[in-house]
Amino acid sequence: MTKPLFEQIALVTGASRGIGYATALALAKAGAHVVAVARTVGGLEELDDAIQAVGGTATLVPLDLEDFDGITRLAMVLDDRYGKLDVLVANAGQLGPVSPLAHVETKEFETLMKVNVTANLQLLRCFDPLLRKASAGRVVVVSSGAAHAGRAYRGPYAISKAALEVMARTYAAETVTTPVRVNICNPGPTRTKMRAQLMPGEDPQTVQPPEDAAEAILSLCLPSFQETGRLFDLRAGRLLHYNPPD
Repeated sequence: MTKPLFEQIALVTGASRGIGYATALALAKAGAHVVAVARTVGGLEELDDAIQAVGGTATLVPLDLEDFDGITRLAMVLDDRYGKLDVLVANAGQLGPVSPLAHVETKEFETLMKVNVTANLQLLRCFDPLLRKASAGRVVVVSSGAAHAGRAYRGPYAISKAALEVMARTYAAETVTTPVRVNICNPGPTRTKMRAQLMPGEDPQTVQPPEDAAEAILSLCLPSFQETGRLFDLRAGRLLHYNPPD
């Protein structure tokens, strides 16, 4: 039986752990060749072993997303090697300072925005031509409920995710007449290192594992998925569909 992503190229950022790791593995199981991008070499190597164990293939790319020139070079290499990009999962992100806004240093805020927002703009800039060359380019941006909550002390992260969502919706509107589809996924509370950093007293077994989020993200990456510019929220334990406001 043919796998749904057979012979497709899928790039995942933040692939060395958590949701990115689980998503990369799910994409490989679905038949995609995974381009796994992360800073942590050891985590990438563990992912490669896991992908090989399920009969998949991967290209490991140790890259800090603050290296914008590195993103440009990666796009050029993938263009030369494959001539397209079928799937882009923009998952990598930082929590940033957990602090009252009045106490946040501008340098910390700028660093957070560079990773969570500007790096994703660079990804879209560099990979847009490759996504358009694919027969069914799919982009999934991993966001957070923080983008809509406005909770105390989580402002920098929330602001970055709100900006990221607007970026994704804008790109969706700009590609609506092409085969590219762009959607946002809010996985909800998930058992990740970032979650443990934010909620150190929480029992990790009370929140969903990354594999649950990965399966939802995978569904948005399939060529059969035709909606674009939408936000999908897993907080209720199932995929919910929200229409963005005009």
